Amino acid sequence: MKKIAVIVALMAFSLGSYAQKITEGTWYNEEKTSRVQFYEQNGKLFGKIVWLKEPTENGKPKVDKNNPKDALKSKPLMGLVFLKGFEKDGDNEWEDGTIYDPRNGKTYSSEMEMVSPDKLNVRGYIGISLIGRTSEFTRYKGN
Repeated sequence: MKKIAVIVALMAFSLGSYAQKITEGTWYNEEKTSRVQFYEQNGKLFGKIVWLKEPTENGKPKVDKNNPKDALKSKPLMGLVFLKGFEKDGDNEWEDGTIYDPRNGKTYSSEMEMVSPDKLNVRGYIGISLIGRTSEFTRYKGN
């Protein structure tokens, strides 16, 4: 009986530790066309693009050409903070953030859940979270 209690306690501890590991290393987006690095600032979680599979277009760095703000259309995608302001909600969940999609220039409400040490579900939505789309990010395991 003690062995079962120890195993359950270890499982609970390992599940609770996912949240601390989200900022370690980088994560692929679902399509594996970019990698994201998470960081904390003022108690909130943010994510920025740190690698692009195709970083250039016509020999120049890719820029945020679909941004609705003209002043930001020439800003490089590399280094773009596109996940903003997430607040921790439990051990493995974050809520009340936003996700910006540079493919269409739109920003959505967002929440995230770490479902395993190497998988993160990122959900973008309009209005309520039932109406939206979830992308699965995977931890990058290279150098």
